[in-house]
Amino acid sequence: MHAPPKGPVYATYYTALAVIAIPVNFMATVILSKGACGLSKCVTRYLVFMAVTDLLVIVTAVMFNRIPATFFPGSFLFITPVCSISTASIYAARDCSVWLTVTFTFDRFVAICCRKLKATYCTEKSATLVIGVVCALGCLINIPWYFIHEPIYKIGNIPWYCGIKAIRYTSLPWRTFDWIDRILTPCLPFFLIILLNALTVRHIVVANRARTRIVVRKSAYNRDDPELESRKKSVILIFSISGSFLLLWMAYFIQFLLEQVTNDYILNGFSDPKFIFRESSNMLQLLSCCTNTFIYAVTQRKFRVQLISMVQQPFILLRKLFK
Repeated sequence: MHAPPKGPVYATYYTALAVIAIPVNFMATVILSKGACGLSKCVTRYLVFMAVTDLLVIVTAVMFNRIPATFFPGSFLFITPVCSISTASIYAARDCSVWLTVTFTFDRFVAICCRKLKATYCTEKSATLVIGVVCALGCLINIPWYFIHEPIYKIGNIPWYCGIKAIRYTSLPWRTFDWIDRILTPCLPFFLIILLNALTVRHIVVANRARTRIVVRKSAYNRDDPELESRKKSVILIFSISGSFLLLWMAYFIQFLLEQVTNDYILNGFSDPKFIFRESSNMLQLLSCCTNTFIYAVTQRKFRVQLISMVQQPFILLRKLFK
């Protein structure tokens, strides 16, 4: 996360993103927590915490970073220790969000492709343990981000703003940490999600062919198979979530590769094409934190019913109040 940009386009985008993403992630958390969407407890647990971490990304990266930099550049949020904590929090929330997507994809891979392991791994207890480990590691490995900043200037012994220490680009430990950070997010998640989805598709194609032959032999009519339909809905949900992640993180991934190839990290203002591409990749990355709720609404009928009911509730109360 580099210094937040300024300008009407960025101000409008990040304000709109906060206005949309915070309510939809909050509603998704509430709806999924009720457990009335017809999903297993294991799946529900993953989706709830994915919504929570997406919400935290928007709060830390947009509400406490992008928007204040545009509208309140002199606020206390830009005192060096505060913005150092803010930066570490952004990276921690981001990593938790990304790796929960990976672990959810793996959980569904196990559920579909590994029947023997499914009974012991795809449980609410196992999901809770995995989520706890992912979130704990996501916070721990991002602590170094707090120590990489130095004040740009001081006013009355108060350090202001966060500048990157030059040692980040010259010290071997810091360059190693930077590489590990980029490999963990998003390089390794990209590879794992693509691999797991490919293996899942392969398994489904083989299993569906075998099951279709069995169903055809048992019935002379072309009836719908409940198991195939259930599997189809599950796959649509998995591929929609992971596909959205891959698409919206692609620019960030390409930007990282370009930086490593060119070894050029210097930005010459907000009009620099490198800055515009980098900020565009960040904008798409943050957009990925509000897409899951829309995916649930499109792919899950019971979630859609609950969402409509929740949206209508305030209007029903107002109508009763003014009667």
